[in-house]
Amino acid sequence: MKQKLILAVALITLATISVFAQRNPTPAIQRDPVMEADAKHNLDVAKQAFTPLKQAYKQVLLRFDETFAAYPEFSKMDEFLYIAGMSSFYLSENKGKQKIDPKNKRDMERFAHERLVIDAKAFLSMIVDKYPQSKFVEDAQKGLKEIEESEAKPTQ
Repeated sequence: MKQKLILAVALITLATISVFAQRNPTPAIQRDPVMEADAKHNLDVAKQAFTPLKQAYKQVLLRFDETFAAYPEFSKMDEFLYIAGMSSFYLSENKGKQKIDPKNKRDMERFAHERLVIDAKAFLSMIVDKYPQSKFVEDAQKGLKEIEESEAKPTQ
């Protein structure tokens, strides 16, 4: 009788341990499949616009703004932040094929030099701070250094 009691307690203990071992202590982020697909589309379009051939940095930023406002939990936000950060920096340096129209009030608000520099630093810093395991961290750090060096240059 005593052996049966010990065996029953041992079996209950093992069953309890195995149930707890199967629990995931940190739940995965729940991602909306529709929002993920939309954000992925925007990222793909932005990546095409970012290529050396197109250099459509304004388009990149508009796609990024839309995605970041609607779905900041996007699974590839680190990549999008990098592309947006470098696009902001390049536009602040008057690079790219899309020019900022000084007569267009929206252009002057969204693409003002000071805002572009601030955004570039913020986006690249966010990768380093929020996504330390990202494959874009090293490139983001290089971009931040490039911005710092650019700001140190005297303006002509």
